[in-house]
Amino acid sequence: MSILITELFSAHFTTPEFMMRAIHFPPWIKDEIFHIGPISVKWYGVSYIIGLFLAYYYAKRTCARTDIWVPKTDGGTPSLIPNGRMLEDYMFYCLLGIIIGGRIGSILLYNTADYISDPIRIFKVWEGGMAFHGGFLGVVVAAIYMSRSRKIAQARIADLAAISAPIGIGLVRIANFINQELYGRVTDVSWAFIFDTSPYPRHPSQLYESFLEGFVIFIVLFIGARKFKTLTKPGLSTGMFLVMYGAFRIFVENFREPDVGIAQFGFLTRGMMYSLPMVIIGLIVIMWALKRPAVAVLRPTEEVPT
Repeated sequence: MSILITELFSAHFTTPEFMMRAIHFPPWIKDEIFHIGPISVKWYGVSYIIGLFLAYYYAKRTCARTDIWVPKTDGGTPSLIPNGRMLEDYMFYCLLGIIIGGRIGSILLYNTADYISDPIRIFKVWEGGMAFHGGFLGVVVAAIYMSRSRKIAQARIADLAAISAPIGIGLVRIANFINQELYGRVTDVSWAFIFDTSPYPRHPSQLYESFLEGFVIFIVLFIGARKFKTLTKPGLSTGMFLVMYGAFRIFVENFREPDVGIAQFGFLTRGMMYSLPMVIIGLIVIMWALKRPAVAVLRPTEEVPT
């Protein structure tokens, strides 16, 4: 019975009417930028590098400003923020966290059986296999190490990651679109795409995620920092990022094609289940940050007042 329903469903979305209305993936968009001999440079890898450097640049420019770090009212004891050299180190630690955490996350959260059956695949990074939630935990570890090694409050370090991370997230989701992977469910909407990797019109869910998880979160946190001085409340930007990313990811999962062969938790996909704790933790962090007094900052070259 289920096979019959699947065949009827597929036939419905492959009628000439829907096939003509859908947007065929442009043949001039390639996942590879160029190759020299056996070396191939692809947009997916480049998106991580560009996203990380833009995030670093934005965090550095944010730390260099003075107005957004001054509380509207007198608050608690000022706390340190990193300088340029510290941010360079932080960028390196985040890169390691994203790569190692993202790979481990893909293995443990999504494709455990495949890697157990073929362990050598763990090292075949060129075949893909990165999980956001694993990379996120890798960045958390990097932030904790940075905080302890440089004696900077964890909330300050986390906030800088939160306001900058959407840049990279948005670029990587665009790279997913270019790779024609992680696409959406079959649909008959007028903006559906027919990817080379699937014969059916599908939601371009990669672009939904790029817009919501990248552009929207970045703009909200940008306005929050510039207009409402959210960075003077350590942890507030982090909580806002967690809530928004978790909520947007849960929303887009309704349009994103579930991973083949991976069990769901009832009506919830794995992406939903992994994102739900982010929303809950984010709300807790927001409430914690709002209850604390706003604080100014100290530069690493400044002395702590006595």
